[in-house]
Parts: sequence; C-alpha cells; structure tokens
Amino acid sequence: MAADAAALTALEARERLAAGTLTAGGYADALLARIGRSEPAVQAWAALDAAHVRAQAAALDALPPEARHTPLFGLPVGLKDIVDTADLPTENGTVLHAGRQPRRDAVLVQRLRAAGAVVMGKTVTTELATYAPGKTRNPHRTAHTPGGSSSGSAAAVAAGHVPLAVGTQTNGSVIRPASFCGVVGVKPTFGRIARTGVLVQSPSFDHVGVFARSVPDAALLVQVLAGADDGDPATRPRATPPLLDACLQPPPAPPRLGWFPGPFRDRVAADARAAFEALRERLAPHLVAFELPADAHAVVADHRLVMEAEIAGSFDAEYERGREHLSASLRGQIERGRQTSAVAHRHALARLAAYADALDAALARVDAVLTPAALGTAPAGLASTGDPILCTLWTAAGTPAVSLPLLAGADGLPLGVQLVAARDDDARLLRTARWLMDALRPGGVAPVDPAAAAA
Repeated sequence: MAADAAALTALEARERLAAGTLTAGGYADALLARIGRSEPAVQAWAALDAAHVRAQAAALDALPPEARHTPLFGLPVGLKDIVDTADLPTENGTVLHAGRQPRRDAVLVQRLRAAGAVVMGKTVTTELATYAPGKTRNPHRTAHTPGGSSSGSAAAVAAGHVPLAVGTQTNGSVIRPASFCGVVGVKPTFGRIARTGVLVQSPSFDHVGVFARSVPDAALLVQVLAGADDGDPATRPRATPPLLDACLQPPPAPPRLGWFPGPFRDRVAADARAAFEALRERLAPHLVAFELPADAHAVVADHRLVMEAEIAGSFDAEYERGREHLSASLRGQIERGRQTSAVAHRHALARLAAYADALDAALARVDAVLTPAALGTAPAGLASTGDPILCTLWTAAGTPAVSLPLLAGADGLPLGVQLVAARDDDARLLRTARWLMDALRPGGVAPVDPAAAAA
C-alpha cells in the first residue's frame, strides 16, 4: 500500500489516512524513498532531515483516533526556504544567511502544524526570493529551469516528493514555476495568507501561494493557511471562505471566461501561441473578449519601481555588509531602488491602487480571465528562471491567479494556462479552475519520474 503512496493526491492520501489504510509513517517513508531516488537529479531541497520527518509522522500515528480528524492529518508539506521554522534552518537562498536558525515558526507553519501536517523540509529558493537561480532543476527535463523563485516547491510537487508545497510570489514566483514544472499553482488574493515570519522582500506585492497536483488539493491548503494575523498589516479579519467545498461544486451556470491574449503576445513563443489558439477554439462557447483597464507597460513600470524601492529597503543590511556576496542582478535592483524617491514610490502606489480597483470592476463581468502563465515552456539552461512578465499585471493588483498544467509546447514540456479573478473572488476562481481541469484533463496530474526525463 505504501509503495504507491507517492502518487496519491493530497485528498486521496487524506482519505486513506482517515480510513487507517495508510499511516502517516508509511506515507512519509514512501515519499522519502522517492526523494532518495530522484533528489540527486532534481535538487529540490535546501534542508531535509529524514529522521525528523519520521519523528513527526510517528507522533501523529500515536494520537488517539479522535485527534486525527484535522484537515491535513499526516500530509507532508514542503516549505520554501524563506518561511521561518523553529526546527529547521531558514537560509533564504543566500550565503549571507547560512546557518540561520529562527526561534519560532512563521504563522503559516503554526497553522500547518495545528492542521496535522508533517513539515517535510525546506525547498530551494532563488537568492532572497529574487532572480538569481538556486540548484534546483526541472523534473521533466533536468537541463531546463524549474522557474523561480519558488523553484524547489514546484519541482518537489512535480517529482512526487510531496503532495503539497508552499511558495511565495512578488512578481511571477508561483505561477511561472507551476507552469514550467507542470503542476497546479495558486496565488490567492493579496493578504489572504499571513506573511508573518516569511522573508520580507516587497511588502506591497509579497504573496504566499501554494503548489499541488490538483485544484482541490491546492484549495484545501489555501483554506488551512488563510486568515489574518496582527503581524501582517496586509491581512484583515474576515471569514475564511470554504474554498475546498466551493471548488468541488459544479458551476451554477456555464463559466464565462475572458479571453486575454495580452499586450505581450508578440513575446510569447510560437508553439505556445499555437497551443493557446487551439485552446481558444475548444473553449469558444465560453469565451468573451476582455480588455485590460490600463496601459500594461505603465503598470509593469510602476510595479518594478515599487518592487525595487522596497527590495532596497528590505535588503539594505545585506547590501551594506556583504554586497560582494550578492548576485549582480540583485545588486542592480537594490541600487536602482536606492535612487527612487519617496514621492515617486508613493505616486506609483496610488496609480496601482486605482488600476487594481478598475481591474476588479472589469473582472467582475467574467468568472475568470484566461491567459498564458508564461511566455513558453521552461527555457533550456539553469542560468535564468525565465521571464515573469505574464504574471506582473495580476500580481501588481493583488488579484488571485491559478496556473493549470493543461498544455504542452512543441518540445513536450508543460505549458500552464493562467486563470485570474477579481480580488477576494478566490472561491469562484478555484471552482472555475477545477471545472476547466476536469473538462480538459480528467486524468489529473501524475508525478514525474526524473530518471526517465532527458538530461
């Protein structure tokens, strides 16, 4: 029974764990065995202690039956290595933080543990969650990037190391690696998941997101993590929508999808454009025209100005004491950010706030907007994590977005379909995403065996 456990979705595993046909220890062992076989090729993990994983699982198996009905009981979760953990180091992808050991868990980790999850380990991040790549490789083809900055989280789910993982997105760091690695990636509404205890990069845009191999699995994880915290001013007290239940319900009417090839369509690879044209024809009865309520290039410019100014503030200490250990790309961001005036930063934020309100009004007329998640499949080489431009317009406004592994490029690598909805419309977005996955890929998403992939 445990031998096939690594191929289970989170909900499938949860059902077996609840029924007693799978133990938390047996499930952890199956995943650790899979990691042992493929981690040398994938290199998704920054910190993983098998004995500690087994100890967590054994403690859960020792609980009385009435204590096992927690939402994530026995489910291993990977955490991007910018999320603080009291029992594992958090090194933020930089030698400047090597050996860093937090004294307490991030709020989202507290929620995971309270829900019965096993913290599997820390997944590789790019340098301080920016652009300089880490060691992780794409499980589908290890000579290609997995995307970033949540590189290890996406790759770990794709390779079947864990059913669930946590990442973050400040530009395209959940949606793009989900697309490249062929898994489901969800970036909820800005402020949906508290960031207390997560590396601060650009507080105006930092989102916590999740990876899974099915939309319901992702909905379950977001539902567990969602909620306000006094340490994160982006959150606010509100009822948590029943995302999993909403996701599993059929749409009350045929979904209306806004068709948005986007202002950057000329930069999209030819095979990706062809794949989306075929998708457009297939979904024609559901599609309506959608127009962005702003100049896209101005939005991208404002996002960059604000992000780099805030990165300069967030990483000032690292720059001052160890700039020679930072990548050229991060030094450039910090140095440009240092030149931004407070007035320019404030005006850009005001323009982006007006854009977000206008975008919400436009998105309210559809169930979701349909657009590519990335400019193409995962680029060859490991020197770059790819271009996040197709995510910027939505991250800048704080809207929820999902990447679905529904298409493939001419090279056979995954190509994600991105769905976007208005802020706080996460439940309808996930329901629409699940409907689309069921309609176009009813077999679900299988984990990848990197040993069978071309190097």
